[in-house]
Amino acid sequence: MKFNELQLSEEVLRAIEDMGFTETTEIQAKSIPMIKSGIDIIGKSNTGTGKTAAFGIPAIESISYEKKGVEVLILCPTRELAMQACDEIKKFSKYMGWVKPCAVYGGASMDRQILELKRGANLVVGTPGRVMDHMRRRTLKLDNLKMIILDEADEMLNMGFREDIECILQDIPEERQTIMFSATMPPAILAITNQYQNNPQMIKIEQKYRTVDTIEQYYFDVPSGMKIEAMQYLLLAYEPKASMIFCNTKKMVDELTDALTSKGFKAAGLHGDMKQAQRSFVMDKFKSGKINILIATDVAARGIDVSGVDVVFNYDLPQDNEYYIHRIGRTGRAGKSGTAYTLISNRKQVYELRSLSKYIKAEIIEKELPERSEIVNNKILKLVSKVSAASEQPLREEAEIILSILNKEGYSAEEIAGILINMRLSKELRNIPEFELPKVKKSVPKSSGSKLTKDKAAKIEISAGKLNRIAPNFILGALVEATGMQGRSFGKIEIFDKYSTVEVPEADLEYILDVMDNTKVNGKRVSVKLCERRGSDKQSSRHSSGGGRRSEHSRRKNLGGSKGFKRKRK
Repeated sequence: MKFNELQLSEEVLRAIEDMGFTETTEIQAKSIPMIKSGIDIIGKSNTGTGKTAAFGIPAIESISYEKKGVEVLILCPTRELAMQACDEIKKFSKYMGWVKPCAVYGGASMDRQILELKRGANLVVGTPGRVMDHMRRRTLKLDNLKMIILDEADEMLNMGFREDIECILQDIPEERQTIMFSATMPPAILAITNQYQNNPQMIKIEQKYRTVDTIEQYYFDVPSGMKIEAMQYLLLAYEPKASMIFCNTKKMVDELTDALTSKGFKAAGLHGDMKQAQRSFVMDKFKSGKINILIATDVAARGIDVSGVDVVFNYDLPQDNEYYIHRIGRTGRAGKSGTAYTLISNRKQVYELRSLSKYIKAEIIEKELPERSEIVNNKILKLVSKVSAASEQPLREEAEIILSILNKEGYSAEEIAGILINMRLSKELRNIPEFELPKVKKSVPKSSGSKLTKDKAAKIEISAGKLNRIAPNFILGALVEATGMQGRSFGKIEIFDKYSTVEVPEADLEYILDVMDNTKVNGKRVSVKLCERRGSDKQSSRHSSGGGRRSEHSRRKNLGGSKGFKRKRK
């Protein structure tokens, strides 16, 4: 649908045309007419679908010519989102001089915001906490409010704003229109809807594609002490035009930012301890391209809407599956392709990544870090390409300089070219860390989710038994932890005095022997080999278990598989 089919005012249509838009998104086509009609609505739609225009356009059209104070209040979870929403609304109301938008949020000057409010602001965009502050000070009066909009309501609840939201809703006129947009509909959202909305209509947008479907996802298994060097490798190898790196802590954001900037990368950090002026400065530099690497925590990056991010790096594995989706959603927006890379550092994180892959129903594929030689060769190829492109232009002055060097210094043309290439590449090559790349652990077998069958079983022998206080659940736990396979993949476990035997899938025998050898079982380091039949086995004292599947330990260790999780086989 086109915007000019929505019966919008001429002023709004002119502003939309100036912004280069003609076609509406689905959420805009459905929401704008319903909001204009005055009914309460619940919009279920993800970030990046055009929500700001969906509620912003009817909001500005509802503002009256007369000075009646604040008529529209928009609540956002973060100051960045509030600032962006206010900026968008200013663009839409460009030709509507009577519409006076104002943003209020924490971390900025209260006095300046009070001054803006006193100048006649009639549409306020703000975070719940700062809106409450202004209400208490009576610098924000909502007696004439006729529309309130809750943007990303689920995120506001996740951030602990429920009490503030309810206080605001209780203190504004009952005769008003209440609009709510949320990506998810948890019980807390439905409770607010039931209490504060009047027969709301649901607008649900069925995405034609899932964000994760448009993003290629990979991971690298890197020792934790080498993650910074690995990050440098990846940035040098892939050279993204614009990238975001996510860390779990403010401290890590600062450390990684210092490490990368010291190596010449155009990077800047973003986290909650920074003052608003600093945050705005960093975002302006990132949006303008003066820096091309933004390193941020999840909370700081919430609500940031930046187009053109081609790569997202998870320096730390996120602590929540939804955070992962929000992170990688910074690239691959609106159906465009993108790439996400995640660094992990131990087998526990392999399990977590498998669970994450199952949750998002998408593959996260293992990759090996590029070799230093690969990065060097790529740099040389790019330089050759630049030289080839430049050779089409006349080089009179340069030719005279080269002839002068040839005549006076006695260098050959090849030697001069070599010196110039070395000078051009030396700085970039110095930034490539000198360290031995870790050997990539062998991947989890494809049979890791299948149940063992007798006709395809082999038997291994482990050098620990009853005398070492070994029990079947200890062995099964060690097998699951070392291989990443499910407990049901293993069969009968027999415990003898000095050794134990386990039935394993024949197809994965070589892999299991490799990863289990020299591991620990109940604190004892063991060797593992293919089992040879022993005549004295029957006389030995032993315990046995059909894979230990009844033990509590196996149930805890059985982490489950996922068709979506894919580790590259060697």
